[in-house]
Amino acid sequence: MTNQSLTAGAPAIPRPEHPRPDWQRTDWLNLNGTWSFRFEPIGEGAGTSWEDGEAKDFPERIEVPFSWSSPLSGIGKNEAGIGWYRRTVAWRPEAAGSRIFLHFGAVDYRCDVWVNGVHAGSHQGGYGNFEFEVTDRWNAGGENVILVRAEDADGDNQARGKQGYGEIRGIWQPVWLEARPMVYVRDAKFRTSLDGRVEVTARIVAKEASAATLALRFQDGTVEHAEELTLAAGENTVHTSFQVAEPRLWSPETPHLYEGELRLTAASGEDAVATYFGIREISTARFGQRDYRWITLNGKPIYLNGTLDQSFHPTGYFTYPTDEDMRDEIFLMKRLGLNFARIHIKPEEPRKLYWADKLGLLIMQDMPCFWGEPGESARTAYESEAREVIERDYNHPSIFSWIMFNETWGLKSGKAAGSLTGDEFGNMNYLPETQEWVQGIYRWAKETDPTRLVEDNSACNWDHVETDLNTWHFYVNGYEKVREHIDNVVSNTYPGSTFNYIGGRTQTDAPLMNSECGNVWGIEHSAGDSDLAWHYHYMLNEFRRHDKMCGFVFTEFRDVTNEFNGYYRLDGTEKDFGYGEFVPGMTLVDLHAPDFIVIDAPPSQTAAAGAKVSVPLLRSSFSDRYHGRALTLVWELWHDDLGVRVVADRGERAVAWEDYGVAELAPLEVAMPKQDAVAVLALRLVAEGGETVSRNFVAFDVRGDGSVPESTGGIRTVSVPVGGFAQQTFAVQWEAIQGTKVSGAGAGAFTYEVRLPEREELALIGDIEIAFEAGAKRVLARNLEGVKTSDHGIGYMHGASANVEYNPNTYYMTDEMRHESKVTVCIDGEPVGSVHLPDDPADARGLLSWHYQPVDNRLDEAGSYGYLCRIKVPGRIAAKLDRNRRFRLELRAGEGGLALYGRNAGRYPLDIQVRCR
Repeated sequence: MTNQSLTAGAPAIPRPEHPRPDWQRTDWLNLNGTWSFRFEPIGEGAGTSWEDGEAKDFPERIEVPFSWSSPLSGIGKNEAGIGWYRRTVAWRPEAAGSRIFLHFGAVDYRCDVWVNGVHAGSHQGGYGNFEFEVTDRWNAGGENVILVRAEDADGDNQARGKQGYGEIRGIWQPVWLEARPMVYVRDAKFRTSLDGRVEVTARIVAKEASAATLALRFQDGTVEHAEELTLAAGENTVHTSFQVAEPRLWSPETPHLYEGELRLTAASGEDAVATYFGIREISTARFGQRDYRWITLNGKPIYLNGTLDQSFHPTGYFTYPTDEDMRDEIFLMKRLGLNFARIHIKPEEPRKLYWADKLGLLIMQDMPCFWGEPGESARTAYESEAREVIERDYNHPSIFSWIMFNETWGLKSGKAAGSLTGDEFGNMNYLPETQEWVQGIYRWAKETDPTRLVEDNSACNWDHVETDLNTWHFYVNGYEKVREHIDNVVSNTYPGSTFNYIGGRTQTDAPLMNSECGNVWGIEHSAGDSDLAWHYHYMLNEFRRHDKMCGFVFTEFRDVTNEFNGYYRLDGTEKDFGYGEFVPGMTLVDLHAPDFIVIDAPPSQTAAAGAKVSVPLLRSSFSDRYHGRALTLVWELWHDDLGVRVVADRGERAVAWEDYGVAELAPLEVAMPKQDAVAVLALRLVAEGGETVSRNFVAFDVRGDGSVPESTGGIRTVSVPVGGFAQQTFAVQWEAIQGTKVSGAGAGAFTYEVRLPEREELALIGDIEIAFEAGAKRVLARNLEGVKTSDHGIGYMHGASANVEYNPNTYYMTDEMRHESKVTVCIDGEPVGSVHLPDDPADARGLLSWHYQPVDNRLDEAGSYGYLCRIKVPGRIAAKLDRNRRFRLELRAGEGGLALYGRNAGRYPLDIQVRCR
């Protein structure tokens, strides 16, 4: 491909690749890079002559294609207003007599363009692409002045979407020039069938009537077709079709693309366009005796493991800095075992959709909402943008669904129009006439694109009107509440039910799917920045219990400015969910496996030492890969005994794996350890040859009589509660998890008075070991200054930032950033050993800190845990203690602070233990 801006010696430009891999010609010029720029507030500039193409450069410099509010633009002015852009260009198409088009990926919101002082055209809408033919005003032998006026007034009636994380103002997608012959292909739509039949609808523009040949060549010439045409002057719509022998179907597992070109040959020249298509069919179907449908891909059920993707970058905002960044976004989702993403309240850039096509990720694509009332101007603007988006993105095989609206945003009238939800108004402000308009939009989208599923409104207020997907949102925290909520939704989902529909409408047999979930909004003052691993594990277990459910959308892929519930941090660094400590090798991929063993039980439960416990199981299959094959369930019940992994029970058994859906399995009967322990039942579903299909686990807080055994193997143990310190010397000190965790900020110490067994109990003390669980202590602003909360109004939906350190529910989840400290153990003031504390972690491994949370929707340092610390007391000091039988135990922390975990907090079921023998 030729991009004439990339010649030797030319300066590097941002985003140099062709913006449309799905529709690209070879003779083009990338206009990204430095333009002169001037900003003016709305209402200024009257009487100026900046429209004059001979005007001098503007005073500032901006980097296109980045929004003028973003850091990468070089402007960084987050204001609504008018941006003027100017660029001088010298370019001559390769073929004489070519037509020249100036193309914009997207400009927010109203745009006017002049070339050499002549108005080339206007466009309104912030997300669609548009072009102007500039042939008649282009000076092919010299310089040309391109002038762009972009006005973004943040109008209530404009389709803005969720831009608040960083506004997309002005030019925010690539700009390029393109040469075409006199007769050219404007666009083409591919409609595929599983038998290999491909129907093509092309729009061809001719200057005058002429004969032409349309040739299609794909897969290195193995797929070819030609059609002789008689064209009239103007735009011609051409229908043709061809057959692909032994078609290779597109799916997330096998994302095969038929890449090639369309070539239109006429007397005036040839128009060659590189493009591609994927063969796949998206639908819904009933299976067996079910009265509800599942989502299908290529005729088979597919379970959709998805995430909400805000597509936000901290430097480019909604424009990615590089093509590699877009590719990596898709890769980072797929490495988690996800097979789809919901692009939230915005259409995605074509290049990112290309990577979804290429790497294999299904996409739910939202339409941007307006934030005012659904008046005539808002509806007209919305309809125009929706049309542009569907036209542009029709050929991407990755897109399986269009979502026309989200959570009734922009659909409420009167007082409710600016509210966060419609619940406080009983949804009465979603008026019947607006419901009818939304129903009409759904039907228009189905008619425009019958190849995909269409959703009227991604509902959080139980207000569908007509839809291919019966979806709902929920943000609920706590196992029992999540289970009850999902059970209620599932039981009320059936044909004829009025549940989740509005205006007297009733459900059809449309597939049931969650389209937003997570614990970020299920907690008072929102979840802040906290462990999500525990919640995620039990929530996905609950989803997979239900045969009706076809998938979910987890909020969200990355943290953003006010929501910290991402799989990744905003900068792409990873969070550690900790599952591999429960089942070796387990990651998020296991929870997203199409073949899965469901544990139909709470994520943790209290059990008596030595008790027999029955664990109910289900099988969930949404793939036919193992149907008819022998699978084996391998299990073991284990616990950690002061750093030693002890297996209390284990076994395996064959599991029939015959069909799609959810079915009961015989429960597992397991024997608990005969001592206080955190026991884990680890499951692996294993195929022939030893391949692990998926992993899962459930945990038990095993309790004896509530104390550590007095004697085990000749060892006498004295247990000291972490909250029972005699004194402390930290500048700031506090307790958590009902007093079973104590923390100190910065350098300081906790001091305990310890009394050893009397001689009647233990005649001679030979060895002493001190064992405890401790972590560093990352001090938050709320620990020093107190909690500060704010009202989560509509500004949060616009992306208003949050100071997470003041949030009462914040406790940073384990990630790549470490907060280190050191604890030194002193006996009667003499150091006897020290332990490096690598971090102040919180994830699923902090099982006891989750198990003993008193309130589901208020997180008291939930998921936090420490490291097992064991210090052997030197013999010379043990001898003194043998004489005195009491001492002062001091646990000193360095500047990184100290957190001590007791029996009912952290990871290990112990207080401070002094073990003597």
